[in-house]
Amino acid sequence: MEYLVRIEQGRDRNPSAAVINALADAFRLGAAEREHLRHLAKCSSGTCGATAPPHRLDVRPAVRSLLAQLEPGIAFVTNRLGDVLAHTGGFDLLARPAGLLDSPSPNLTRFVFTDERARRVFPDWDQVADERAFHLSLGAPSQRSEQLIADLTALAGPEFTDRVHSRRLPRASPQAWRHPVAGGLLFDRELLELPAADAQQLVVLLPANDPTSAAMNKLRRGGGLALVK
Repeated sequence: MEYLVRIEQGRDRNPSAAVINALADAFRLGAAEREHLRHLAKCSSGTCGATAPPHRLDVRPAVRSLLAQLEPGIAFVTNRLGDVLAHTGGFDLLARPAGLLDSPSPNLTRFVFTDERARRVFPDWDQVADERAFHLSLGAPSQRSEQLIADLTALAGPEFTDRVHSRRLPRASPQAWRHPVAGGLLFDRELLELPAADAQQLVVLLPANDPTSAAMNKLRRGGGLALVK
């Protein structure tokens, strides 16, 4: 734990990837916690965000094939900005009735902070807002990220700015949704970091209890599956 503090305070100027991975394994850190530790290490060496790849909007064919293999599960590909770049039909059943996919270029971060429906969709809105701001703060600086931050600053004010500047590591916990048809749902999440050149993440939502599993099965039987975007 002392080493973690030294990294955050900038005393160790160039911790190696092996050291970072060893620490993450020792403390059994989750994906977001590991990324936060890597981010602190980069900042301590003066390379914070300097070598991060841009926010690409295309999804490689192999990743789309992986999404197809996850049907009828609930999964999507996103980036640090929160762009929903591709998704399974199971995610469509969950997110489209909530309004998240209304835009031709849906963005989860923008939805959370600017759409009044978000607080109904996410009963634990504060937790979701913390996560979206945290991921945005880890992204590579770019014209798109700067524009998004400027937009959210103007539209959401301190509820956004306080979070994005604090870079607080959000707590890991199941995510609650409220679906207009299925009602309250609870999901565990698995996050897979794609290769660095992609600068994207594959997120899989797994029903955290039997009622959620039954509700999603009922939605699938009632409405069928949408095509992968």
